[in-house]
Amino acid sequence: MKTSTPGKDFVVVDVRDDDYRGGNIKGATNKPSREFLTSVDELVKDTRDVPFVVFHCALSQVRGPKAARIYEETRQNVLYGKDIPHEVAILREGFARFQEKYKDDPDLVENWDKDIWAPEWS
Repeated sequence: MKTSTPGKDFVVVDVRDDDYRGGNIKGATNKPSREFLTSVDELVKDTRDVPFVVFHCALSQVRGPKAARIYEETRQNVLYGKDIPHEVAILREGFARFQEKYKDDPDLVENWDKDIWAPEWS
């Protein structure tokens, strides 16, 4: 079984803003949605050799999908003719669901704070 290496085989991009506090997917890169347009070119350059890029926000209903679309369009423009085969994905149900399922697994979630996540989230 092949083990995937974060940063080489995949990258997780968390586009939450102030709601980033309270926990995140281990190793995820935080690119707040309010600043995403100014940082997307740099993100494309940093991930040009990564074949799988996953985006998410709290619920992955607006910010995550929008950032994924902008990233894919920018990647096509910046790397036109020089891109590798890749996939851009959106984490279904966002970090809210992910933390609900995996908050106790230190290999998957870091900086988790039970005081941030009200009972309705967990």
